[in-house]
Amino acid sequence: MAKALTSKTIDYSQWYNDLVIKADLADNSDVRGCMVIKPYGYAIWEKMQAVLDKMFKDTGHSNAYFPLFIPKSFFSKEASHVEGFAKECAVVTHYRLKNDPHGKGVIVDPEARLEEELVVRPTSETIIWNTYRDWIHSYRDLPILINQWANVVRWEMRTRLFLRTAEFLWQEGHTAHATAEEAMEETRRMIDVYADFAENYMAIPVIKGYKSANERFAGAVETLCIEALMQDGKALQCGTSHFLGQNFAKAFDVKFQNRQGVQEYVWATSWGVSTRLIGALIMAHSDDNGLVLPPRLAPLQVIIVPIYKNEQEQQQVAEKARKIQQLLQQHNITVKFDDRDTQKPGWKFAEYELKGVPIRIAIGPKDVAENTVEIARRDTLEKKTYSDEKVLEVVQFLLNDIQNNLYKRAIKFREENTTEVNTFEEFKQVLETKGGFISAHWDGTPETEERIKEETKATIRCIPFDQKKEVGKCIYSGKPSQGRVLFARAY
Repeated sequence: MAKALTSKTIDYSQWYNDLVIKADLADNSDVRGCMVIKPYGYAIWEKMQAVLDKMFKDTGHSNAYFPLFIPKSFFSKEASHVEGFAKECAVVTHYRLKNDPHGKGVIVDPEARLEEELVVRPTSETIIWNTYRDWIHSYRDLPILINQWANVVRWEMRTRLFLRTAEFLWQEGHTAHATAEEAMEETRRMIDVYADFAENYMAIPVIKGYKSANERFAGAVETLCIEALMQDGKALQCGTSHFLGQNFAKAFDVKFQNRQGVQEYVWATSWGVSTRLIGALIMAHSDDNGLVLPPRLAPLQVIIVPIYKNEQEQQQVAEKARKIQQLLQQHNITVKFDDRDTQKPGWKFAEYELKGVPIRIAIGPKDVAENTVEIARRDTLEKKTYSDEKVLEVVQFLLNDIQNNLYKRAIKFREENTTEVNTFEEFKQVLETKGGFISAHWDGTPETEERIKEETKATIRCIPFDQKKEVGKCIYSGKPSQGRVLFARAY
């Protein structure tokens, strides 16, 4: 099974596509630009959801749900927002079909045109802030801390499974506050939550920082982000948190009476991550043998594969396997005993290696006789034999060790692929020969950033919170710069 994968050193893009399909994560749909998330891929998303949902609730947020359809007029109320999303919107114009009088199936009924077109949700700021106007009247009504798990539609022309599809799943937080300070604190809190999740669950090191004006969310005053480096040297934005100021409150006339009895506009934030994180998980850790999943997000942490030649051996091996399965399950370890007799052990080994199961336990007649098992770890492909009494201890250790090892490998890769440059020629050379993050001086103007993007396809991924403060010269314009920013080509 794994042999069918294109090597990532030969064609990284094809390797990624092969892996998503062959590991049973997702399929392309007959609906252009959309994907079918298969059970194994959705199980990873469910694990992510469960962890993130708890993190959101632990920070005081509650879940709600808002309409999929948004009146077109709502997008006219915040100028930069509509400009940012206008080219990606899918629009509903009619509400009924009818039989074609010429017998060619069904057609849109021209008599059923909507009075006002509805935009299929690309993001929910407008519909939510229109709703908040009815919820907020006084400082006593604040803060409002809402999260929504939903699907959104952005009409992408060039799509790739999980990374960029016309419809995708995500969560979007939308909060309302009495002061700018509270809103900015919320914006920073949530980017910290995302970074915590990426590093401690996804085992992906991220850089936290500010987006440049060119890269900000449409309608935001400030956008914070976490950026990760994939194994092909391209960056991937893994999460964003936006300080929206009072832009949407003013657009939808959302005011509150403060403690002094004065009417003020509310301060807002929004923040989100999507199924793009599954793409990040794949590209940050996996290899030519298949997926490599961090144990904390793996749908299946341990697989037990029996090896036998006859019915008697089968029964003995199965009895031992089920005891080990039960033991591990009692300690909250997700384990499966694959007792199918339709596939040989070697086929099963390849299948679970392809699917990235962190630990494989193999049990044969010799293991039954000697009270041992063979345990293999997916990240390094090492395998060793242990006594039965050590199984629980070894599995618990390996789950933590694999999680930590994946993070260490990823951070080592990032460190080796982050380069400081001081000239534009050096910048272009590193970009073409090495890739990765490039730390360089920038004069702070959108015009310079745009010219660099046009000439190299590299963008400013973020201005790190711990930006290296040093006086220098912009690599492109030669104008003064107060610090280095991170450039990269990105997904």
